[in-house]
Parts: sequence; structure tokens; C-alpha cells
Amino acid sequence: MRRSVFEGATGSRTIVVGAGIAGLAAAARLSHAGQAVLVLERHSAPGGRMRTLPTAAGPVDAGPTVLTMRPVFEDLFQDLGTRIEDHVTLVRQPCLARHFWPDGSTLDLFDSETESARAIQSFAGANAARQFRTFSRRARRLFDGFDAPMMQAAAPTLPHLVGHVACRPRLMRAMAPLSTLAQLLGRSFDDPRLAQLFGRYATYVGGAPDRVPALLALIWHAEANGVWAVRGGMHELARAVEDLARDRGATFQYNADVAEVIVKDNRVAGVRLADGTQLHADTVVFNGDPRALATGRLGTAAGRVAPQTRHARRSLSAEVWAFAATPYGPDLSFHNVFFRSEVEGEFEAIAQGRSVPDPTLYVCAQDRATGPPPPGQERFEIIANAAPLTIAPTPQETTQCQTRTFRTLAGFGLTFDPAPGRQALTTPTGFDSLFPATAGSLYGQSPEGLAAALTRPTARTSIRGLYLAGGGTHPGAGVPMATLSARHAAEAILRDRISTLPSRPTAMPGGMSTRSAKTASDP
Repeated sequence: MRRSVFEGATGSRTIVVGAGIAGLAAAARLSHAGQAVLVLERHSAPGGRMRTLPTAAGPVDAGPTVLTMRPVFEDLFQDLGTRIEDHVTLVRQPCLARHFWPDGSTLDLFDSETESARAIQSFAGANAARQFRTFSRRARRLFDGFDAPMMQAAAPTLPHLVGHVACRPRLMRAMAPLSTLAQLLGRSFDDPRLAQLFGRYATYVGGAPDRVPALLALIWHAEANGVWAVRGGMHELARAVEDLARDRGATFQYNADVAEVIVKDNRVAGVRLADGTQLHADTVVFNGDPRALATGRLGTAAGRVAPQTRHARRSLSAEVWAFAATPYGPDLSFHNVFFRSEVEGEFEAIAQGRSVPDPTLYVCAQDRATGPPPPGQERFEIIANAAPLTIAPTPQETTQCQTRTFRTLAGFGLTFDPAPGRQALTTPTGFDSLFPATAGSLYGQSPEGLAAALTRPTARTSIRGLYLAGGGTHPGAGVPMATLSARHAAEAILRDRISTLPSRPTAMPGGMSTRSAKTASDP
């Protein structure tokens, strides 16, 4: 039995379950506001999906690889009384990604619209460049139009969004509400390679371009507005936020597996660990997939939270390789995408739980983010989209993953020495084991359907004192969105706590910022 770290603490006590980026950010914000905070994490290190695997060349990212929407993180550090550049080194990537096709064509996109248009004109002609500029304007209009009422809002509602769009006819036209992203891109670009390229942004939130709404074209603007690599890897960002939370009084326990959220009289009372230890708390922030609560993985009392997640379609999973090797073949950038020749077929196969023999592959050359590649072995992460475990792959599909991945890259002339072994691979089954009740999905609920974003759970739950944060909650998947969810959760907790005081203070403790991320200056 563990001794409670809350012994001797006075006042309200908060437990954060999970040390993913949302759990870390929530812990830091609440500690900064004067709350007693304990973070419990079932793994041995912070970061959640921002995880690493050891290699001979050092730890390699095996999850997210870059930081976008930088103002979200600048706001977080500023609200904690500091600056992000004092804690992590961010390296802007002028080249957003290098794209390869089997016919030998290549295309680099940049953080400058002018540079990208020039590259596209060389790649596919002047008309393609004009079409790209038109598409970029649409993506910018969608991002700006939905940032405040959707992403920055703690609990957006359909009536509010309908009213917001109804007053902005140009925004309605940009949405193309009756179209999927693939249909919009088919009308936007004559060159199918460009439609294929911009369609891949649907996978950033776990969707297929032929199934998600055209509204998700806004993801392109989020990336075009700037991509940064974290020197040392994305886990350094997690460490930095953990350090800030510790500095403000938060306590962390790793290898602490929470088995139950204890509820009494519809109010949270604490948690029970797998070893039987019970820890009392007035507030619990659950930084995990809400489906774990809904399916009873953390006790029957919490099972009525987020009931929509029990049967909602799951987002994509992935087959992820993380390893060190010496590469041979084409010149790689930090981000690289190797497309298959046929646009159709890949996502249809995934929807049926199958894989194609030549999948589109994302290759991150981690050591090329901050300068020339080192001699000898470099660190790599390779990602292929895959079906979640709700459609179980056959044993043959799993064992053929290595052949499928590296044979496809060899077709582009890219090989690695030594070839990575099975220990470098994480499959959907592995992700389900790492992150319980996810069914291997990396992004929570599927983003399919125009109203999908409105069906995600929000920070407050039906149980008093129990709150949600993370990529499975509003505003959605991805490191920036999860970080925003932590702000929503922390603000809800502090507001609810103030509302129970005999005399309400005139200002919220902690200096929480509520401004829109897009209003912060972007270096």
C-alpha cells in the first residue's frame, strides 16, 4: 500500500489520471492556480502518445513528431508565468514536407505560400499554382472562421455554430457542407497528385479523406502557418511541462495504474490503484480515452460518462516503426511522404480491416530537423495508416507489415542498414495495450460526418468533480488540440470551485488566459 502524497495537505485536492500532454498541462495550470495536484501515470515516463523508443543513436520519437499551432503552447507557458523558449528549443521547419510518387516526381511544400506556389508551378504548371492559392485561401478562411467558436470554445453547440455560419455566407460556401474533403479536393485540383497530397491531412485527425467533411481542409492552414521541431524530440516538450508543474507544487507518481474512479452520491471521491491503494480527492481529471470510462474500465460508477463513445466509430490506427539505421537512397527532408500510385483503394481497404501491398508511408528523419544528418546511423519513424481493432486484422496482415513497409520504400530506392526488427514496430494491438480501451485508435472517435466534432465529450461530465482532458475529448486529436482541452478542463474546475465558495472572488486565480490562440503573435 502506498502512502498518500496528500497526507498533510489542506484544502481541495486534485488527481490527474494520465501524464499525456493534456494531463501535464492541466496539472501545471491547476498547480499554478494554487491547487494541490497529484498526477498518476501507469507508464514510467510522461508524454502519453508523445513516447520514445531507445535506439543506438538515442531515443527516437514513436508518436507525434512536430509542433504546430505554436501560439497554443506560447499561451500555456505565458499563463504559467514564463516563456516557452526558456524551456525547450524550437526549430522552425521552412520545408514542411518532401513528397515522393512512384513515377519519380517530387514536391516540397514550404511555410511560405509564395514558395509553395512556386514549387507547385514547377511541379504541375501555372494553373495548379493558381488552384493551390485558391485552396489556401479557403483553408485560411475556414481556420479563422472556426477557431474561436469551435476550438477555443469549451463546449460549442450546434445552434451557436449554425448562427455563426449563417451570418457569414462566405464561410458557408468555404465549408462546402455537402461535400467530403476528397470531393472538395477533386474539384479544387486538376492534378490528382495534389488532391492526393492535401487529402492526407485528414489522417492527422484519424480520418479518411473520402469520409471526413470538407471543413477539415482547415488542417492545411494549421500546418502552413508554421511547423516546429523540438530539439531532442517531442518528449522534451512533455518533460518541460512536467518540470513546470513540479515547480508549482504538483506531485507525480509513475507506474501507478488507476483501476477505479471512486464515486459517491454522484460526486467523485478519489481513485483506487491496481495495488489496492485508495487516494481521496475532490477533483479528478481523466487524461485518457473517455471510452475507458464509458466501457467500465475504471469502475461501473464512472461508466455513465461519455456514453456516446461506446458505439461511435473509431478513428484510424497505425503501424509505427521507430529505429536507428543508416539510410541509402533519395535525399530526405525532416518530413517525407511516399505516396502510392493509385489514390483509390487504400482507405477502402483500411475500412474493411485490410492493407494494400503498397501503402502511403510517412517517414520522419528525426535528426534532419536541426541541421545536416549525422554520419552513420540516424533516427527514423515510419507510419502507415491502419484499421483500429474494431476490425481485427488477420495474423497474416500483421506478420506481413515489415515486408509491406520496406518493400514499398525500396521501390523508391530507399533502404536502411540494419533493417529494423520486430521490436521497433508498434501495431494497433500494441497501441490498445499501451492505451487501454482505445481499440488501437490513435485519435479517439472518428471525425467522419459534418457534426462529428460536436459529439466529442467535453471537459465537464455528469459526475460532479470528474473532468476530461486529452485528444479523445473536445476540441479533438493532436498535440495542440489536447493542450487546448487541458485549458478547458482547468478553467472549468476553477470556475466550478469558485461557484461553491460562500463569497465569490472577483477574479479567477491563476491568471488563466482565454484569448484566441490565433491572436498571439507568430514568430
